[in-house]
Amino acid sequence: MRRTSLVAAALALSAAVSGCGVLGIGEEPADLQVYSARHYDLEEAFADFTDETGITVDFLYGDDAELLQRLKAEGAETPADVYMTVDAGNLWKAAQDDELAPLKSAELDGAVPADLRDPQGRWYGLALRARTVAYNPDAVDPSEFDTKDTYADLADPKWKGRLCMRDETEAYTQSLVASLIDLYGREKTLGIVEGWVANDVEIMSNDILLLEALDSGACDVALVNHYYYARELTENPDLNVKLFWASQDGAGTHANISGAGVVESSDNPKQAQQLLEWLATDGQSAFVDGNHEYPVNPDVEPEQLIKGFGEFKRMPIDAEAYGDLNAEATDLLAEAGYQ
Repeated sequence: MRRTSLVAAALALSAAVSGCGVLGIGEEPADLQVYSARHYDLEEAFADFTDETGITVDFLYGDDAELLQRLKAEGAETPADVYMTVDAGNLWKAAQDDELAPLKSAELDGAVPADLRDPQGRWYGLALRARTVAYNPDAVDPSEFDTKDTYADLADPKWKGRLCMRDETEAYTQSLVASLIDLYGREKTLGIVEGWVANDVEIMSNDILLLEALDSGACDVALVNHYYYARELTENPDLNVKLFWASQDGAGTHANISGAGVVESSDNPKQAQQLLEWLATDGQSAFVDGNHEYPVNPDVEPEQLIKGFGEFKRMPIDAEAYGDLNAEATDLLAEAGYQ
């Protein structure tokens, strides 16, 4: 893990004077510590925040579960002010473990839809990512996809030898399966995952490998996060891969969030809340555009590349289901032989 300061001390000192009007007379801008599992293009957005407020932001990086365990171990002595994750289930777990402070913020409640935030204000979604079907158009006609239950349909034998998916240890896989358990129940979901396995699904360690396999023809269909596809398109406009929005005639495309909450024992709770409010409003585009994610704020337009993917119906995000059913999803993947 690494700690990265986003601005020099001189900039912080200069910005402190201009930031006094934001924080209140006599208040000094804080140096916020963010424990972040989100590693993508953060620097520019947070440098903008520092420039506007004089509040500097440092990061300690790790994965969601690792950082949550660190918070618990550090207790009241933690230097963390903000916990930022890439999975709604981990935010729910942090709130359940009393690691996050409840906020009262009309600004956040107005910017973040209800199913993308905690009812008690302990965490808020800040960026939206869709996990959907990607395919090689030379090998697949999109009419082959079931438009009602697309994820379940990938268990159909017609896809045998044609599937690539992400590994079972990845939060993206676990939350998808947890959402299917919530939607269909355990028995049907087990049958779906067993169907994927019976179709000789090839498991890969990251979404970039999945997209490269599709492009080369090594597999025909994969499940990917939309922003990985956007990144690959940016680097290779001739990428021979297309997206298909899953389950548009059913529950909708599975989605997850990158979000954050203020740590319960933060020494700078007011400034930490200010950071979250900025990320959901004035800083929303800066936060999401660099990684091609969808804004959670309905008043903010997606950047042009992903806007070109077209509108889609997303499955409502149930953070409690993602978190509470995570262990069951992990056990189910093991029982089905998904590895």
